[in-house]
Amino acid sequence: MAQDDRQEILELYKDLRVTDVRDGMDWVGMHGFGTVHHSIKPLWRTRIVGIARTARYLPYEGPMPKVTGEEYTEWVKWYYKEVCYDPWHEDLIEGDIMVMDVSGMDVGILGSNNTLAALKKGCRGYITNGGGIRDTDEVIMQKIPVWSKFVSQGMDQARIRFDAKDVPVAIGGVAVYPGDVIVADGDGVVVVPRKLARDVAKYAHQELSNDKAGRRKLYEALGWELDHTVL
Repeated sequence: MAQDDRQEILELYKDLRVTDVRDGMDWVGMHGFGTVHHSIKPLWRTRIVGIARTARYLPYEGPMPKVTGEEYTEWVKWYYKEVCYDPWHEDLIEGDIMVMDVSGMDVGILGSNNTLAALKKGCRGYITNGGGIRDTDEVIMQKIPVWSKFVSQGMDQARIRFDAKDVPVAIGGVAVYPGDVIVADGDGVVVVPRKLARDVAKYAHQELSNDKAGRRKLYEALGWELDHTVL
């Protein structure tokens, strides 16, 4: 996606909620597509909007290491160099959301260190279809947005291997392609196919405006101070 095009899309979606985007998808006839299964939940209450960058990991078939201690340390170095590496990390740019198909594995592929390094490069958050996240106290403290199925303790080694990047992946029953638009908040995750992004945004803004107008009248009737959700 051209940089100008990316910025236009990010601007269109920056104020939209998941529910607004879900409505926009319905308005263009995509009722049965886009909503990631509700089992994919935020690690902490937050919101992100961005462009999907994808990676796929598969279960590690072995053989399992028959070493321990210092020999295991050397084996781990080999594993991260040859088996479970993250080539997508160097591709990250401002506005990306990393969508990681980890085959539903219980593995902490994301942690307090690598997520912070990606944040520095402009990654706005992560969506995974398994565990995928550990060091959660630090991740929350560092305000790294992550939506996952569960929290994992184990490291990558002997559990998972890198397969491909910038390919279609499946997350919570939704196909995600590189360049799709991702919106995630407390209501979950919704995926908008890139080719429908402008049309969906048009009707999402329509519904958001209607919601704000209706709620603003109720705020006024209740004597409440107006806030950003109704202005």
